[in-house]
Amino acid sequence: MRRFLAVGAAVLAGLGILTSPGSANPESALFEHAIGGWVGTWAAAPASAVANTPDGYPGYSIRNVVHTSAGGGRARVHLSNAFGASPLTFGHVTIAVQGAGADAVPGTLRSLTFGGAPEVVVPAGAEALSDPVNLRVPADANLLVTTYVPAKSGPVTYHPAAAQTSYFTRAGDFAASESGAPYTEQTSVWHYVSGVDVQGGAEASIVALGDSITDGVGSVAGANHRWPDYLADRLHGRFGVLNAGISANRLLLDVPGSGAGQNALSRFDRDVLSVGGVRTLIVLEGINDIQQTPHQTDPAAITSAYRQLVAQAHARGIRVLGGTLTPFKGWRVYDETLEATRQAVNEFIRTSGVFDAVIDFDAAVRDPADPLRMLPAYDSGDHLHPGDAGYERMAAAIPLHRL
Repeated sequence: MRRFLAVGAAVLAGLGILTSPGSANPESALFEHAIGGWVGTWAAAPASAVANTPDGYPGYSIRNVVHTSAGGGRARVHLSNAFGASPLTFGHVTIAVQGAGADAVPGTLRSLTFGGAPEVVVPAGAEALSDPVNLRVPADANLLVTTYVPAKSGPVTYHPAAAQTSYFTRAGDFAASESGAPYTEQTSVWHYVSGVDVQGGAEASIVALGDSITDGVGSVAGANHRWPDYLADRLHGRFGVLNAGISANRLLLDVPGSGAGQNALSRFDRDVLSVGGVRTLIVLEGINDIQQTPHQTDPAAITSAYRQLVAQAHARGIRVLGGTLTPFKGWRVYDETLEATRQAVNEFIRTSGVFDAVIDFDAAVRDPADPLRMLPAYDSGDHLHPGDAGYERMAAAIPLHRL
């Protein structure tokens, strides 16, 4: 597929259609004026099942607010029952461009189908992909993905740390309502929806695999100030940027009952390799293996996991950039043993040659006066998670030419 894209790029360049990667208008890059493949514009990794939802949310319409990275002329939606225990029926699903609050921009709401049918049954542990719809999806904008579940369905798959307000009603099927008036309640998590793809605008997608630092904990809610969001801003819609971060996630161990998802190796196929149009993977994960109990103090176990992630990605033709682990001196469990493990892991990332390129997030946000600590201007205040300025600095440290 990548060889086809390269040939297509050469042909289009010969026709004067393409702008170069370094042009001032990267939005008009590959496939802007031609039929392109599907590229992810938004994603949220399924993390767990909502606690105490044995019947699911029968009769609920949930209006998820999601933020695009790339635009296009067609869209399709991924829905997840990854942590369900029984088949899940979606009776009505819609997509629209967000207006104010739960309102859809008039004329943009589309009802989705699945193999031509208006509803779909998703087995436990599975995902559903909608049919495409024609919809002008803007880059750097919010969409509304609304799901209506008509009957009891079992535990609800969700992503806890959305840093975004979404809306819902318990009063029945209002998926097709352009007005947000029926949506009288709010939620700070994403339910069921795990991805949105677009066609006709971007070259490919970039996946950010990580934990709470990738998930954006510590950033201002609703502002889309996670570091992958800031990276998308730098790319101006040329690539989709997909956030596969899960708060409290680890490389090597699951954390049962915590909402932290499966370990990164276990979820890698679903959250990275199965995503369409992936060109590059950025890995920033491992600090939780070090600082969470049980502590992982053998760097070799962490670096072995990196080697596996890289090998599996390379087998799919995906390049991999390794991000160094950011400082955490001052965090509640910090000690010299854990710090020594972080330093050894970062040395491996910087010097092993396992990764196709290195992003030195550590160097970008550390305090020059105390390099084991995050610079206060970049710190959210807990000494582990950056704030908005820190996330922006992280995105600025990514060499775009290596993506």
